[in-house]
Amino acid sequence: MKSIRVADYMNKRPVTFNIDMTVAEASEKLIRSNQIGGPVVDSYMHVIGFVSEQECLSRLLEDTYLSDPHTTVATMMKEDVLTVGIDDSILDLAQQIQGNKPKIYPVVDKNKRLLGIITRSDILKAIDIHLRSFYEKGHDRIV
Repeated sequence: MKSIRVADYMNKRPVTFNIDMTVAEASEKLIRSNQIGGPVVDSYMHVIGFVSEQECLSRLLEDTYLSDPHTTVATMMKEDVLTVGIDDSILDLAQQIQGNKPKIYPVVDKNKRLLGIITRSDILKAIDIHLRSFYEKGHDRIV
């Protein structure tokens, strides 16, 4: 199971954001994509932040209340982003995301350039597929 890699289950075409986008634009992208959040990237595709539905909702409410729809992604993104590598183990990542960790991880290369994203659902799917395969082969326990 340790050989199940992030690369095999990640979304290679995630929705991304840039710092100059308005909250309304970011929210619209999230709605259309059915993603609950996504990485903020610079012009070289380096991950510099993360935006989620939660931040968008909070800022949209605030902007509506203040009648000021000019908040940008730069002012609401989280800058401390947990990322994973393409060769990281799905099983190790599954253990890491227990509890109140992010639901989405940007997948990056050694230079922090975005390669894709992986979600809790992707991780669950990967483990489920491999467990089913294991049991279909007649094994009764995982080593």
